[in-house]
Amino acid sequence: MKISVVTPCYNEEDNVAECYATVRAIFDEHLPGYEREHIFCDNASTDATGEILRRLADEDPSVRVIVNARNFGPLRNTYNGVMATSGDAVLIFLPADLQDPPELLPEFVRLWEQGYEIVYGIRATRDESWSMRTLRQVYYRALTRFSEFDIPPGVGDFQLVDRRVVDSMRRIDDTYPFMRMMTFECGGRAVGVPYRWRARKRGLSKNRLSALFDQGMNGITSFTTAPLRIGLFAGFVLAGLSVLYSIVNLLVGLLFYQRLAEPGIFTLIVALFFFGGVQLFFMGLIGEYVLAIYARVRQKPVVFERERLNFGEAVAAAGGTKTDQPAHPGSEP
Repeated sequence: MKISVVTPCYNEEDNVAECYATVRAIFDEHLPGYEREHIFCDNASTDATGEILRRLADEDPSVRVIVNARNFGPLRNTYNGVMATSGDAVLIFLPADLQDPPELLPEFVRLWEQGYEIVYGIRATRDESWSMRTLRQVYYRALTRFSEFDIPPGVGDFQLVDRRVVDSMRRIDDTYPFMRMMTFECGGRAVGVPYRWRARKRGLSKNRLSALFDQGMNGITSFTTAPLRIGLFAGFVLAGLSVLYSIVNLLVGLLFYQRLAEPGIFTLIVALFFFGGVQLFFMGLIGEYVLAIYARVRQKPVVFERERLNFGEAVAAAGGTKTDQPAHPGSEP
């Protein structure tokens, strides 16, 4: 049986060789009965990452490489790699910097052997700043609270899933996939394993704040309509309070008009800015959902690939290209 490992990378020349060596050592020592497939998804790196991956692919046929024509972001890049896997079970995300510990892979495999179709890691502790840790916790607690799936906070893309789950994910026509919750949408027996999310040893994270915000909004618009419902409810409440306040203001004006110089002016100014801000906020929120619909309607491929290395016939069923020649423009599942 085969275990596939997917590692997205962008400008990770300091980390990809160690990532490869670590995974190979784990298979040799702890998973000798399994065939290894390690897919590196190069998101159009501008450093020596591509050259290192080519050397690894030449030396080890178990290493497979997808090179994108340009940078399509981490979510699309990783999803495209998962769709190219051929293993009986797939570790859908192993970062090149090894912040998610590959040492858990043997335990994941043992749980998968027991019949669990989704074995997910839970980031119980994080080696990062208090502000970022708190922000992530608040976001994921809100997302899981309002989604229709029962997912513990702290679950990321570090998951080992059965081939059935990957095939089910392939049926979801989404040009901007949010995989960490997509696996749960497909359903199946699931179990979590808590671990410590480690700080990077070398290099800097390529995920800028703008990219993190974009990914966060994608998760919200993909898996919950709660913000729109909250906006609708808030609109009703504010409208009711406005009517109530206008009645109170009218009574106060009739009773105490002689004692007030300019009754209601300050209230009008505050109300104007307050309701204007509320309207702009929810218009922007609706715009995010409209953008999600727009991306879906355009029906673009997840990524456009430049080439694939070491794939051969094995990925024909995954919708990929068959040779080491330049890939078909896109990898539509």
